[in-house]
Amino acid sequence: MDATRRVVTLGEDDYDAILAVWQAAGLSIRPTGRDSREAFGAQLASGVQQVFGVRVDERLAGVVVATHDGRKGWINRLAVHPDFQRQGIALDLIEAAEQWMRDQGLHVFAALVEWPNEASEGVLAKAGYTTHPDIRYFSKRDSADA
Repeated sequence: MDATRRVVTLGEDDYDAILAVWQAAGLSIRPTGRDSREAFGAQLASGVQQVFGVRVDERLAGVVVATHDGRKGWINRLAVHPDFQRQGIALDLIEAAEQWMRDQGLHVFAALVEWPNEASEGVLAKAGYTTHPDIRYFSKRDSADA
């Protein structure tokens, strides 16, 4: 029997499954800070974030967090569980995130990738993203968990 694969919108009730995918995929997460259950709920409630997942049968295989600042959309926390990698799930998630951002009136999309991460760089390139050698990312954090 073939597995059923579908893109779904995720919410606060999916937090534990989302965290499990992030951990299995090796994402750098801060479960007591910005990735805590409380922070996740507040981010969803803000109206500038949507979380999509791909379910294979009923198992959560991948996750992406789409956000925007009113001007530019961001692909965040893109992760696919190792059991489901290299099956096009990341591209499905990027497409869902981009469509949501277009629905918000946005037409510029960006992604930050912790380096080195050749798999993420490859999937983003396949989705049409390009690097910009003249742009540097700066960050200031109030704490290690921020």
